[in-house]
Amino acid sequence: MKYKIGYTTGVFDMFHIGHLNILRRAKEQCDYLIVGVSTDEVVESYKHHKPIISYEQRAAIVAAIRYVDEVVPQVTMDKLEFLKQRHFDVMFHGDEWKGTELYNKYEKDFAQYGARIEYLSHTEGISSTMLRETIKK
Repeated sequence: MKYKIGYTTGVFDMFHIGHLNILRRAKEQCDYLIVGVSTDEVVESYKHHKPIISYEQRAAIVAAIRYVDEVVPQVTMDKLEFLKQRHFDVMFHGDEWKGTELYNKYEKDFAQYGARIEYLSHTEGISSTMLRETIKK
């Protein structure tokens, strides 16, 4: 099944192949892909550190990727809030959250708006956290 409008979010700090893989796999499943790039303030609120690359630069990098149709600032971690503002058919998210209390609730809430969640696996061996640790060494 191909969805019309897809949505995914991320920090996309130190853009790497794992980010590209997620965006490519999401776009393969929808006609139009909206990507929420977390603002610096949102990142600091839950990761308790600033991104290495500023929001403006991260958003520009993501917008330049051919799989991305639109970039929006992610100003809250509440995915349902965005769904209420801008309808999408599917949200793509990392599969490490599948089955958690929060995402089980999102699945139920999204269904009321005619949307669903598709979980995508992460690329093994790469993450911004791993890159950050390597830089610290």
